[in-house]
Amino acid sequence: MAGNSNNGPTPPVDVVIMAAGKGTRMKSKLPKVLHRLAGRTLVQHVVDTAAALSARQVTVITGHGAEEVEQALAASSSTFELGFVRQEPQLGTGHAVQQTVPVLRDDGIVVVLSGDVPLTQADTLQHLITASAGSQLALLTIDFADPTGYGRIVRSGDAVQAIAEQKDATPGQLAITEVYSGIMAVPALQLKRWLARLDNHNAQGEFYLTQIVKFAVADGVPVVAHKITDAVQVAGVNSPVQLAGLERAYQQRLALHLMEQGVRLADPARLDVRGKLNCAQDVSIDVNCIFEGEVSLGEGVRVGANCVIRNASIAAGAVIHPFTHIEGGPPGSKDAVEVGAGALIGPFARLRPGVRLGAEVHIGNFVEVKNSTLAKGAKANHLAYLGDATVGERVNYGAGSITANYDGAFKHRTVIEADVHIGSNCVLIAPLTIGAGGTVGGGSTLTKDTPPLALTVARGRQLSIPNWKRPRK
Repeated sequence: MAGNSNNGPTPPVDVVIMAAGKGTRMKSKLPKVLHRLAGRTLVQHVVDTAAALSARQVTVITGHGAEEVEQALAASSSTFELGFVRQEPQLGTGHAVQQTVPVLRDDGIVVVLSGDVPLTQADTLQHLITASAGSQLALLTIDFADPTGYGRIVRSGDAVQAIAEQKDATPGQLAITEVYSGIMAVPALQLKRWLARLDNHNAQGEFYLTQIVKFAVADGVPVVAHKITDAVQVAGVNSPVQLAGLERAYQQRLALHLMEQGVRLADPARLDVRGKLNCAQDVSIDVNCIFEGEVSLGEGVRVGANCVIRNASIAAGAVIHPFTHIEGGPPGSKDAVEVGAGALIGPFARLRPGVRLGAEVHIGNFVEVKNSTLAKGAKANHLAYLGDATVGERVNYGAGSITANYDGAFKHRTVIEADVHIGSNCVLIAPLTIGAGGTVGGGSTLTKDTPPLALTVARGRQLSIPNWKRPRK
């Protein structure tokens, strides 16, 4: 691998992402680069990699579905200048990169990436940039046992002389197994000069970006290759089958990484992380769990089978029993979900946005909680709904009870103070406060605040009619 021959300051990195293709084989109305892998669009993976390179500028070349692609990326936060150029019509990879010439600065190293190649690692690209040494054309290459469809790396000794495209290659060149990945690092000023010389005199009638290798050799500019062995990093997505294959490869690598950190996975093949999952020591995760957004699992947390957890912080010792669904809002927002230390959740529980559960809270089977806080030791063990509620310590919330928090136009809050016991099948019509230490008799419908330590019963008087006969036809 070549170093920086002039030992001068490292040139800025400007990234170009080709994302103009239609993706016909995806058989979808959605632009190919907007299909999702591990919860993020394919092109967002590539943009995130550019961010990891500390890129100065990222230029995305759009074409098919340009407005959708640009809108999707414009909404993402970035630490670099993000811009777009259009390639209309699509006349090849060289023609695509030609569209970036007006926006590329002369002092940078341009890294060319593809929006449908999502799993290239930043450190691999950093090696490629180092290989370019600020003045050379560096290609990312790999050996394939079956190189069909790829451009072959033609060498003279160790020096790269050309890239022979599949349809233009000679029989001897077709036997070459080292192929061009579609990723390169090239000095911007040289790139602009070479792009101006492209022609479409080839079997496809397209303007190939790979033609610049020939120009570099002719101009005496060294062409170097950084060869890797990890095929996943250069794998593109052209069909749902390939997308599914890359999804599994991504999840398998992540599962391995988690286990190396000490996470116990019941079956690494049955884990899906569609965002960020941070795990402390001695976390265990059963099969078929899905983690979305940003999820944090504290020390000793146990997650049962078939759980879906999105944007949640779960403190040490909590147990999430099987089939629990947690759906928090964005991290740091009022809608994020927090589960306290030692809490027991589920099975078949649902925590919706804005839930804050204290230590040792119990949320049992078929209990739904939304935009509510439950203090230490509070329990709602089965068949209940708590919406827009503030629940004090050690409250026992009975089966079948609900907070009626919506009047058809506005949401109202229910306050249940510490040590309250709510009987089964109660309706608490908000706004309402149940005083500390109070008891609400089963089957009650409450519309008024109750004082502390009181027993409150609000239900129709029981009536029995002896020897009553049911109507008959």
